[in-house]
Amino acid sequence: MTSNITVPFISGDGIGPEIMSVSKQVIDAAVNETTRGSVHLTWVELFAGETAHARLGEWLPAETLSSIREHGVALKGPLTTPVGSGIRSLNVAMRQALDLYANVRPVRHFSGVPSPVREPYKMNMVIFRENTEDVYRGIEWRRGSAEAKSVLSLAASLGATISEDSGIGLKPISEHASKRLVRAAIRYAVRRHLPSVTIVHKGNIMKFTEGAFRDWGYEVARMEFPDECVAESEIASRSASGKIVIKDRIADNMFQQILTRPEEYSVLAAPNLNGDFLSDACAAQVGGLGLAPGANIGDMAAVFEAVHGTAAKYAGRGIANPCSLMLSGAMMLDHIGLGQASSALVSAIEATLADGVMTQDLARLGADVASVGTTAFADEVIRRLA
Repeated sequence: MTSNITVPFISGDGIGPEIMSVSKQVIDAAVNETTRGSVHLTWVELFAGETAHARLGEWLPAETLSSIREHGVALKGPLTTPVGSGIRSLNVAMRQALDLYANVRPVRHFSGVPSPVREPYKMNMVIFRENTEDVYRGIEWRRGSAEAKSVLSLAASLGATISEDSGIGLKPISEHASKRLVRAAIRYAVRRHLPSVTIVHKGNIMKFTEGAFRDWGYEVARMEFPDECVAESEIASRSASGKIVIKDRIADNMFQQILTRPEEYSVLAAPNLNGDFLSDACAAQVGGLGLAPGANIGDMAAVFEAVHGTAAKYAGRGIANPCSLMLSGAMMLDHIGLGQASSALVSAIEATLADGVMTQDLARLGADVASVGTTAFADEVIRRLA
């Protein structure tokens, strides 16, 4: 008997349609190869970004969000955000509308890919970035506006002195959102038998937001995972054998650690802004965003996406790197219960890169190989799947 799984997809803008087309082919090949044809993915196209605006007059149609809620999953290419008006970020708007609170970014090195660091193979960690709060809530007011003046007046009444020519922004970090993010990170580490979860914060300065994020994270570990976790500070008095070590690091120190001692970290849990910076900084050590998969996961739905931009200047030229979207597709396969297909797909990409088959963005980093186009790269991955 054949099982059919419906998977909505958003091609995206710029290079999006090109990398989505080949990624679907590769994902289908991985599923077919590992299930011997017993599982079939039915792809359903949804619209967002420039395509949606051109067709429907909307940047993020309600029908798109409704379909993702219905099916619980989607694969998404990069989206253009309108400049100067409208939604601040389509990606952020989608995450908030669907309450996709955990941005999950695995970062690892693939053999053969040039890197700016000497030992890129030591980088193998997963970043859990809180997706719904922090400065990304977009709560801010322009300098001189009535709203900004009102907030300045309130601040003055509370004893805070702020220059009158300031733009004002708020940074909300809640107990609820912080705890569910750290909870998701610990569960991930438990399922995969990983050695540590590190809470990254700037709590030495922002004590009641990022400092609270740290404290709430430790509370989750202590109250909900007492048999699975041990705090780093308690190792002297408690056995850490077989337990996940819960650490915390100040954000600026963490940026040094990912360069000097990346092998000491496996899962990072961070507020929104810190997680954004760390994700890209880690990816830079292993070949850039072209090799960086990403997922936005909530309790009811998950959207897997290429984490890079639309790269409009490369659109239509057939040279774009599809690895980010392919690897995000592998994460999606694992999420929907097709772990064998996921592993096979990652292994095929790994073998392709190790053999020196790379798109121009990777080859130009210093690899002594001739680059191949988008379709040719996908064909090579499919060949190694078989």
